[in-house]
Amino acid sequence: MKNLKILLFIAILLCPLFCLARNSDVYIGISSKYDPNALPKIALGSFRYAEGNEKAQENANLLSNVVRSDLMRSRYFNLEENIGLIDTNNMASSLELARSKKADYLLFGEVSSSQNNSWELKAFVYDTQSQKAVLAKKFVSSAKGLRRSAHLFSDQVVKLLQGKRGIADTKIAFSNDSAGFKEIFMVDYDGYNLTKLTKDKSIALLPRWNTDGTKIFYTTYRNNNPDIFYIDLKAGKIRSLIKDEGLNLIGGVSPDDSKIVFTMSRGENASIFIKELDTGNLRQLTDKYGVDGSPSFSPDGKFVTYVSNRSGNPQIYVLDLMTKQTRRLTKFNWTDTPQWSPNGDWIVFAGRQAPNHPIDLFLVDITGSQIRQLTADSGNNEDPFWSPDGRFIAFTTTRGGRHQIYVMDSDGSAQHLIANIGGNSFTPCWSK
Repeated sequence: MKNLKILLFIAILLCPLFCLARNSDVYIGISSKYDPNALPKIALGSFRYAEGNEKAQENANLLSNVVRSDLMRSRYFNLEENIGLIDTNNMASSLELARSKKADYLLFGEVSSSQNNSWELKAFVYDTQSQKAVLAKKFVSSAKGLRRSAHLFSDQVVKLLQGKRGIADTKIAFSNDSAGFKEIFMVDYDGYNLTKLTKDKSIALLPRWNTDGTKIFYTTYRNNNPDIFYIDLKAGKIRSLIKDEGLNLIGGVSPDDSKIVFTMSRGENASIFIKELDTGNLRQLTDKYGVDGSPSFSPDGKFVTYVSNRSGNPQIYVLDLMTKQTRRLTKFNWTDTPQWSPNGDWIVFAGRQAPNHPIDLFLVDITGSQIRQLTADSGNNEDPFWSPDGRFIAFTTTRGGRHQIYVMDSDGSAQHLIANIGGNSFTPCWSK
C-alpha cells in the first residue's frame, strides 16, 4: 500500500538451446543408501575436455562450477568434490572411488566444440551401487547458452534423484534505476546474465511473469500515465495492454494465463479488476470505500488476495471469486504486497506491527490464525515473491544502504544477496 500511495502521488504530479537426449521420468530416491537419515551424496567428477584446447578447458570449468553451485543451492544433496577426472574406459575404478567416499551417485561431464561455433555438453549420473548410468544427457548450445545447459542438467538431476522440480533454469525479473530511470531487468536465479528488457526512460515496475515464461506484464509511465504493457520475450517486442487514463497497476497473472488481476482507478478510489486477455472483458472485483491494491491470484485461480485500507490501516484480505465473500487476514499497523505460496497454504507479505517498526516480511496462513515473522533488524524489507517450488523467497531490502534483491529460505533463514547490481532494485518477480 505504501508503493500504491507513492504511485498515486506520481500519477497526480536467449540464444536457442537444444536438449538432444530423451527425458527421464524415473524417480530414484530421497535419502542416502549409506545413511537413511542423510541426504543422498553425489561425487562430482571433473568435466573432461580436449587436451590443449584452452577454450574447451574454460567451458568445462564453467559448466562444472555451475552444476556444483546449482546442486549446492538446491539443498537436496551432500557433495563430494575430491574425485578428479573420470576414466570412462575404466568406470569400475571411478565408481569404486566414489563408493569409498560413501557417495550414492557419481556425476561427471564431457565438453567439446561442435559445428557452427557451438558447444556440446554430455553429462552423466551413475548409481555407485548398481554401477549403471541413471541419467545421460547431451546439450548443444552457443557459448552464451552454456550456463543454461548446466542449469537444465542440474534441474534434471534434482527431478531424477529427488522427484522435485528444480529451479536452476528460472529467472527473476525486477525494476532497477541504474540507467537513470526505473527499467525492467531480468537475471538468472543465481544472479548471472543480467539483461535489460525495457528502454521506457520513465518509471517501469511490477514485472509479472506468465506461466510459461514467454511474457512479462508490467506497469510503466512511458506515456506519462501508469499503464500496463507486456514484454513478449519470444518476439522481442513490447506491446501495450491497458492505456486508460488513471491508475493501472499490474497485480498478477492467472494460473491458466487467461487473465490478469490489477488495480485500476476510475474515480475517487482504486479498486481491483480482472481483465480477460482473449476477449478484453473487464470485471470489477472490489468497490468498497477506501483504496484496494496489490492483488494476486491463488495457485488454483479461485481466490485473490489484496490490500485494502477500508478498515483504517491497510490490511490483507482474501476474496473468493465464486462466492464473492471477503475475509480479512491481518491486524497490523500497515501491510502491502501479499503473494500466495505455490502450494496455496501461506501468503507472504510486507508489513509492520507498530508505527515505529521497520518494514519486515511475514507469513500468514490462509485462515489468518498463524503469523510468522521472516526478517528483523535488517533495514526495510519489501516486495516478497516466492520461487516456483515454494522453498525460497526473493525480496528487496535496504540493509546495504540501497534497495537490493535478496533471497532467503521460506522460513526466513539463509538471507543473501543474489547479485551486486548497481543502482536500486525493486519489485522482484520469480519466473514460474
